[in-house]
Amino acid sequence: MLENIRIVLVNTSHTGNIGSTARAMKTMGLSNLYLVDPVKAPDGHASALAAGAGDVLGNAKTVATLQDAVSDCGLVVGTSARSRTHSWPMLEPRTCGRKLIAEVPNYPVALVFGRENNGLTNEELQQCHFHVCIPANPEYSSLNLAAAVQTLCYEVRMAWLERDARESIEQAYPLNEDLERFYTHLARTLTSTQFIVKNHPGMVMTKLRRLFNRARPESQELNILRGMLSSIDKAVKKD
Repeated sequence: MLENIRIVLVNTSHTGNIGSTARAMKTMGLSNLYLVDPVKAPDGHASALAAGAGDVLGNAKTVATLQDAVSDCGLVVGTSARSRTHSWPMLEPRTCGRKLIAEVPNYPVALVFGRENNGLTNEELQQCHFHVCIPANPEYSSLNLAAAVQTLCYEVRMAWLERDARESIEQAYPLNEDLERFYTHLARTLTSTQFIVKNHPGMVMTKLRRLFNRARPESQELNILRGMLSSIDKAVKKD
């Protein structure tokens, strides 16, 4: 999923910023770097600042225009300051990360960063579906390019981890029908061992249901419980 998230640098002036961007990306698990018309190709200075992210830097794709970098993307978000004259759809960094992660299973998505001195042009910003602004200190809001990349890549990673955690939770718990089969099995086993008297079952199963519902066993735990019941069933039959 993270491989389909592009970090696009437009007309970068300093090769060191390209190397630092590669490093910022790799620390957050991103690897797809596009360079749009860089003033100078990555050099030794870029490699030095990339540190252990030489693979990200080495695999960076250089293209002539922003359109070349994002033509096959379904979602493009450009970084910009808030504008009082153009009311373009704005995203907060956290929302931006979540939106990129939500849409990346469907197509490549891109996060676009402009020039160190004056950002993206109006024409380039118009090629973006949304703009994102980092709410830095208004008294000193100047962010280094690599620092801006690091900040937004962090939000992307946090959104990805949140999604991964949600999917893990969704997969960890059994369906209701699985629980019902467990309760049926439990009642049958406890009856066979005479823990539950068939003609006078009382409230045993009701209380056991309440106990297991409160504990909410995971799928693997439920499988262990079913296995325990099966071993008891076998032992009862032998007797």
